[in-house]
Amino acid sequence: DVVELIPDTLAVKAAGEKPVIPPATLELLADMARRARIVVHGVGLSIGSLPRWNDDYFRLLDQVLDAVPVAWHSEHLGFVNVDGRFVGTMLSLPRTEEALDLVTARVQRLRKRYPIDFLLENIVNLLPDPPAEMSEAAFLNALVQRSGCGVLLDVYNLECNAHNQCYRISDFLDELELAAVREIHVAGGIRHAGLMLDVHSRATHASTRTLLPEVLRRTPRVETVVYELMPEAIPVLGYPAWADELRFLKTLVTRD
Repeated sequence: DVVELIPDTLAVKAAGEKPVIPPATLELLADMARRARIVVHGVGLSIGSLPRWNDDYFRLLDQVLDAVPVAWHSEHLGFVNVDGRFVGTMLSLPRTEEALDLVTARVQRLRKRYPIDFLLENIVNLLPDPPAEMSEAAFLNALVQRSGCGVLLDVYNLECNAHNQCYRISDFLDELELAAVREIHVAGGIRHAGLMLDVHSRATHASTRTLLPEVLRRTPRVETVVYELMPEAIPVLGYPAWADELRFLKTLVTRD
């Protein structure tokens, strides 16, 4: 029903050149758009980086939007670059007024440049949570109110943070402005060294399957639920098992 594109993973880079999405790939995406709804999800914009975000991402997003009708686009609420260098993972922002001002201004620039809705996703925080001026849900609420963005709620990321940061999922959901949630992600990961990791390599856990319908009942504007899976994980269970997973998740999504 829906295909979520990640421009960063579709790009190629020749020696000395900026990354671009090959014409053949864009043609394939255009054909896909005739059969499914298309949304875009970025991983490399690094919206929270100082002193600047990743300008190369805009070139890729421009290519996709010129070739494919896109319902909305989204990005992670975090950063992957420090001093212009990729750090190898996604890091959470400090939940301060200074960070809020930075991201708000950037979201407003994005919404002015692209006339489609923009969503921000809650990410997994693997580091000890530093002192903050507001909770995770309050930070998202403030971004929605000040910038006009929507929320992409990753249910599995929420489970990971509740475990890793020792808080209750119910408290987060009670505080979050759930009417701002337009899209939901689900995935299955692993536990390592006492942490829950969102490596997108497993079928969904029983806890996720229980939480998803509850969240859907409380999010009146959700239009899409996306199951995330790394390509490298496909051989682990094989195509039939992953197809069964999608069929099962669809029963949870469509259940009255």
